[in-house]
Amino acid sequence: MRIELDKWQQEVLNSKGNICLRSGRQVGKSTVISILAGDFAAHNPHKRIMIIAAVERQAYLLFEKVLGYMKDNYNDLIKKGANRPTKTQLKLTNGSIIHCLPCGLTGYGIRGFTIDWLIADEAAFIPEEVWTAVTPALATRKNSRIILLSTPFGRNNYFAQSFQDKTFTKFHVSSEECPRMQKDYLEQQKARMTKRQYAQEFLGEFIDGLMQFFPDELIKKRMIAKRTGNISQSCNNFLGVDIARMGADESTFEILKLTEENRLIHIENQITTRTYLNETTKHIVELTKLYDFGKIYLDDEGIGVGVYDHLLDYDETRRIIVPINNSKRVLDRDEKHRVKLLKEDLYNNLLRLMETGEIDLLDDPEVFLSFKSVQYDYTSDTLGRSHLKIFGNYTHIVEGLIRAAWCIKEKSLKPYISY
Repeated sequence: MRIELDKWQQEVLNSKGNICLRSGRQVGKSTVISILAGDFAAHNPHKRIMIIAAVERQAYLLFEKVLGYMKDNYNDLIKKGANRPTKTQLKLTNGSIIHCLPCGLTGYGIRGFTIDWLIADEAAFIPEEVWTAVTPALATRKNSRIILLSTPFGRNNYFAQSFQDKTFTKFHVSSEECPRMQKDYLEQQKARMTKRQYAQEFLGEFIDGLMQFFPDELIKKRMIAKRTGNISQSCNNFLGVDIARMGADESTFEILKLTEENRLIHIENQITTRTYLNETTKHIVELTKLYDFGKIYLDDEGIGVGVYDHLLDYDETRRIIVPINNSKRVLDRDEKHRVKLLKEDLYNNLLRLMETGEIDLLDDPEVFLSFKSVQYDYTSDTLGRSHLKIFGNYTHIVEGLIRAAWCIKEKSLKPYISY
C-alpha cells in the first residue's frame, strides 16, 4: 500500500547517510520518514532504530505512523502475543526493533542503547544536553544514520547546526510547496501572523528576529517542584485551563497552590486529548471535588465559551469560575465588571513570578517544552504603532499556567458569579 509521494519525498527515500529535513507545517515529513524507517527495518535484519522527541506524546505521533505503515505493508513481520507492539517498541520477526522514547531534558533515559538509526522528530526543540547523551549510541554501528526533522526554532541548536554540516543531506520544504495545502488557509495564517512568524512556521526558514519569551536557564531554575501524590483540599488551590477542540489538540489543566508566604507551587499538570466539551466540563468538576479550588480560570472565547456555560450549571463550579481571555476579564455573569487584560499582561505576570522566584514549576519535560516553545515578535498596526505578539506551537501548558497564576493578582478579590 504505497501512497503517491511528492518529488522531494522520493528524494528523501533515495538519499544515503545523515538527513536534516526542515520544513513548514503539514508538508508530509513524518509520512516519508515512517516509510524510510519501516522499509529499513523490514529489509535489514537485527537492526535497531530509535525514534526520539522532546516529550513522549511527540515521539509517539511519529511512532504511530511507522506502526501504521508496517501494519499496511509488513504485517507478517510484526511479532504477536507477548512481543506485540507497545507504545515504546515494535519488534519484528527478523530481529529488528524500533524503539520510541522521549528524551527529556538530559537524555538520561536513552543512555546505554546501541542503535543503527536515530530519528529525531521536532529536533529543533530537543535540549542540547540530549545530543551529548544519545549520539554515542551510534558510534559502534557501521553505516549508522542520524535523521532529523523539524520546523525551525532559531539558529542556536543542534538541528540548525546540522543543516550547515557537510555530513548531512539537507532538504528544505515550505508549506507553500505542498500540493495538499489549501491556499486560502495559508492566506489566513499569513494575515494573522507576523512576517517572521509565518516565515518560520510555514516557509520553514531560520529566523533570527523571533525571540524566546522564557529563557531556558530561567525555566530550568524554576522547575523544582515535585509531585507528592497527596491531594489536599484548599481554597488556596487554583486551576487554569486551556481548552482544545476535539481532535489532536491537547487540553491542559494546571493546578497552583498559594502558600502562606504568598508563593505559588505548581502541584499538577494534566493533559487530555481528543475530548468533547462535555467531557472537559466533567473533568473540571471532578478536579474541583478533589482540590476544592478557590478559583477556576479559563478562556471563555471561541470553543471555551461552551465549557464556561456548562460549568455554570454545577454547584461545585458556578461561584468560582472566572472567564479570563487575552482581551478582557469578566468578573460577573452580567459583565458589569470588565477590565482590559491583554495577552502580554498574563504572560508578563508569570514571567515576573519566575524572575522573582515566587513560583515553583513542576520538574516535567512537557512543562519545559511548553515554556521553551513560547516566542515573541513585534508587529505594527495601520498607524505605525508597534505591538507585542506572543505565540508558539506547544504553548497549551503555559496558557493554562498564565491563567492560574493570575490568582496572585486577585487573591484579595471575590469575583463570584451573581444571579
